[in-house]
Amino acid sequence: MIRRIGQWIDALIWGNLLSPYGLPGRVVRGVLRNAYAVLRDIFSGQLTLRAMSLVYTTLLSVVPLIAFSFAVLKGLGAHKQLEAYLYTILEPLGDKGAEITDNVMRLVHAVNGSVLGGIGLAFFVFTAISMVQKVEESFNYVWYVTKPRSFARRFTEYMLVLLVGPVIIVIALGAIAAVGNESVVLWFADNSVIGPIFSATSKLTPYLLVTSVFAFLYWYMPNTKVNVRSAMVGGLAGGIMWATLGMIFAAFIANSARTQAIYASFAIAVTTLIWLYLNWLILLIGSQIAFYFQNPAYLRLGRREPRLSNAMRERVALNIMFLVGKEFRNPVLGINLDRLSEVLRIPSITLAPITAGLEAKGLLTSSEKEELLPGRDISRIALSDILAVVRHEGETGSHREPKWDGEIESLCGSLDDAVASSIGDASLADLLDKSES
Repeated sequence: MIRRIGQWIDALIWGNLLSPYGLPGRVVRGVLRNAYAVLRDIFSGQLTLRAMSLVYTTLLSVVPLIAFSFAVLKGLGAHKQLEAYLYTILEPLGDKGAEITDNVMRLVHAVNGSVLGGIGLAFFVFTAISMVQKVEESFNYVWYVTKPRSFARRFTEYMLVLLVGPVIIVIALGAIAAVGNESVVLWFADNSVIGPIFSATSKLTPYLLVTSVFAFLYWYMPNTKVNVRSAMVGGLAGGIMWATLGMIFAAFIANSARTQAIYASFAIAVTTLIWLYLNWLILLIGSQIAFYFQNPAYLRLGRREPRLSNAMRERVALNIMFLVGKEFRNPVLGINLDRLSEVLRIPSITLAPITAGLEAKGLLTSSEKEELLPGRDISRIALSDILAVVRHEGETGSHREPKWDGEIESLCGSLDDAVASSIGDASLADLLDKSES
């Protein structure tokens, strides 16, 4: 009976049982597939572990991050608006949220660059940047990105986010406040019919701002190309979950007298850790939804890495070097791992180990923009060297030398000789010349 129920659920989600119901059926099927995929990823444990890791990083870097933001905004005289926004973010914690914000703000205002000194200031900047780096690593995991940004890109882009991000948030808050003071808006607010509706929608402003921040993070942080539409879908889903969780958590805090009795003075720390963990988990779930919206082929596959046969690995290695050499001769858009994945129609997570092997043997190299280039002159890259990367390299070995049967060893030697004779001394340049002719 349980097996039959499982088969029916599988047919409902992945089959065509909902197709006769038209658009509503397709929408329900899409929701069920995304819910199944996200729940599967949550129960696998990686998203929860990364959310816990981000909580630990947050505790180390929350004061440096806010102090860094306030240092930027103090020069513009706009730091008070960001302080009010922090109170809004921790509002679901009730009185404890205001208390936590007050404590953090006292620490931030107590930070003095001249007191910290050179080493202390460097540690301050390091913890702030490490926070952003940890977020990028988590998003890269969600988006199947195996290669992070280079150090130069990390430093410049992270500093750009830390410097410009708070300014953009304050400008957005100021623009919302300015619009709220317009005469037309005030007339809508005072109208007996439209007023209640307008008042209700105006309360959504903090949630819309959170949704916008989520969407920006989903678009900007992963080291891959994320469509704006996918980022907006993930941001909307994350914003809705964040608002819903905020209401549930606020109700929990309001009725948590038993928790306070058990944990006493530690109750505020426990609730803060839980709140941070749930926020990071929601952020990662929203990113996962954005990924599946852009890559629906992964909904059923999940994180199971496709396995390639030896013949397929040989073809992949040759195609990678061929495409890189072709782009090197006639530069157009540049080629990277994502572009290779798009051209070959093979997931980047499958191409990454082969690309790494080619780089390790000096056949490939990458630029500062993470574009792939030949590791040496293409006339000196033998096709036999390319095949050797996937045919002979990467063995971990065993504690003893294997003992092969004589007949098998002779047969395998004949196969190796046949491959070598068919390739001869041909190089990548010869292959490209033949293709161009």
